[in-house]
Amino acid sequence: MRLQWDLFCRVIDNFGDVGVAWRLAADLAGRGQRVRLWIDDASALAWMAPGGAPDGVEVLRWEAASEPGVQVGDIVIETFGCELPAAFVARMAERGSQGLPAPHWLNLEYLSAEPYVERSHGLASPQYSGPGRGLDKHFFYPGFSARTGGLLREPGLLAERERFDGAAWLAARGLARQRGERVVSLFAYANPQLPALLDLLAADPAQPTLLLVCPGSAQQQLALQAPRPHLRWQALPYLSQPDYDRLLWASDLNFVRGEDSFVRAQWAGQPFVWQIYPQEDGAHAPKLGAFLDLFLAAAGPALAAATRALWRGWNGLADWPAALPEMAESRAQALLWRAHLAAQPDLASQLLSRFGVSG
Repeated sequence: MRLQWDLFCRVIDNFGDVGVAWRLAADLAGRGQRVRLWIDDASALAWMAPGGAPDGVEVLRWEAASEPGVQVGDIVIETFGCELPAAFVARMAERGSQGLPAPHWLNLEYLSAEPYVERSHGLASPQYSGPGRGLDKHFFYPGFSARTGGLLREPGLLAERERFDGAAWLAARGLARQRGERVVSLFAYANPQLPALLDLLAADPAQPTLLLVCPGSAQQQLALQAPRPHLRWQALPYLSQPDYDRLLWASDLNFVRGEDSFVRAQWAGQPFVWQIYPQEDGAHAPKLGAFLDLFLAAAGPALAAATRALWRGWNGLADWPAALPEMAESRAQALLWRAHLAAQPDLASQLLSRFGVSG
């Protein structure tokens, strides 16, 4: 069954929202669905998806959803609580008066490991006022357990990961590691802990590091740093989403931020460190802790302590650790966690099954 999906996205900052929305749109289209992506700033797609929209995806201006004559699809998804255009919501409600079934309305929420996610996933939010009066909106929470909506994972992603040759991919882009180097990728918000990270990476003369730095604040910060022995860094251009995935696969350690790169690092099966989006009220600290509790539940005490120290230090929540966690143990833990996630239905599959579509 081929349904029409209306996916709405407002770009708040850092393009993480559009990154998630685009992956979802492309994933659904790859499974035979039709998707209209209504977005207020599509500029990032020029580098995220330089090949343009795949078959089944139409990218449209946010404002155009309010124009007369726009027909509502079968399923409407607002990403991360973005408020839908009132005219479009009114059109959703009008379908009932026309003898047509109302569209299914979902709010795709932010990713979190906190306990409320399992309690809230799937709950209805009846609309008692406004243009959507009489409709039900349901919360759809991505997550890390079977009682959540899962994570975005395209069919065949893990099989492709297993076939991937990281050394060849790096060499083809002029990024070949020198003898004995570990490769570390860095995608970060502005972070006062960056000098301490550089010192840590340069601390062991027997372990040189090639640091591959994504565009943004980290490149700007690094340009002001003095060189360190045993550490060289390379500024990367903006990468398409598939190439960013491959960067994570090719690196020995990945520093990621926000939501989209955080999820992709987990599918990479390599050690990673998450910089959570900082919030003024400190709400990011328990969010970080909730994920670490899940992620490290099966880890040995030494690895768990070292991992917590590094993650909390990088996020400015604790003193900086004296050393990195042991990398072989960290990789084994990353693979164990990936297997746990892969045993659960992915997000797009759960959406499709919710509406009686096999995918």
